[in-house]
Amino acid sequence: MRGLSPTVTRDLLARLGHFPKRRLGQNFLVDANIVAKSLELAQVAPGDAVVEVGPGLGTLTAALLDQGAEVWAIERDAALHGFLAAQLAPAHTGSLHLLEGDAVETPRAGMPDARAEAGYKVVANLPYAISTPWMDGILSGPLPNRMVLMLQSEAADRYVASPGTRDFGAISIFLQAAYTGAPGHRVSAACFHPRPDVDSVLLNLVRLPSPFSFTLEQKAAIRMCFQQRRKQLGSVLRQRFADAGRSWAAELEAAGHALTERAEAIPVAVWIRLARNAQTPA
Repeated sequence: MRGLSPTVTRDLLARLGHFPKRRLGQNFLVDANIVAKSLELAQVAPGDAVVEVGPGLGTLTAALLDQGAEVWAIERDAALHGFLAAQLAPAHTGSLHLLEGDAVETPRAGMPDARAEAGYKVVANLPYAISTPWMDGILSGPLPNRMVLMLQSEAADRYVASPGTRDFGAISIFLQAAYTGAPGHRVSAACFHPRPDVDSVLLNLVRLPSPFSFTLEQKAAIRMCFQQRRKQLGSVLRQRFADAGRSWAAELEAAGHALTERAEAIPVAVWIRLARNAQTPA
């Protein structure tokens, strides 16, 4: 595995004339143990198809390729993409598919639908600014079998939050309808260059045996419920959704929940029941 120390990383960035961009969440991993832990949690095996977001200097990418994975990686930074295309891609023709672009717009890094439907994993260091829209995108297509995501703790807390808590929201519902959390790993800020202000976590997500995916219309309706999260849910449904709101209200009461409850109090299983059985708001 290539050198990942802070000194090696700083020297390489200096040779490239590259300064980490805060707006792109560029914090480069400089701890080989964390790279190894990512592969271990994802159970990466030879022949696996893996999506990586923001490969940066290619430390995780190289480890995935060394493990025998076929990697689809997307990098937004043109300079870093050029570096990877010159230094890493030539030795891995056929096993590395490198794309320059925005991961929110292309969450699977260009992996074809047919390959994704055959099964794939995601192993990625997600910038905080794109974590929620990227996750929304990945949940809208063929679902990965497993995801191991390096996230700021705040984002990870939202993904796995329980009903009734401040962090529980629409993205919690969309994710937990399809995935369960397996043991992950806390990551110190000292494992990155430059050092971020907060610690991170390797979030380990395993697809459920029968995952549920919400439609775009259902997602929009659920988000709207949380946009007014301090209001009683029955009031939101009446004011915003007309006939469909009455359908959701009836199904909510049938599930044993009062219309005086707030959106954050409703469990994921009930949101799935609403999506399956009630009229979808337009």
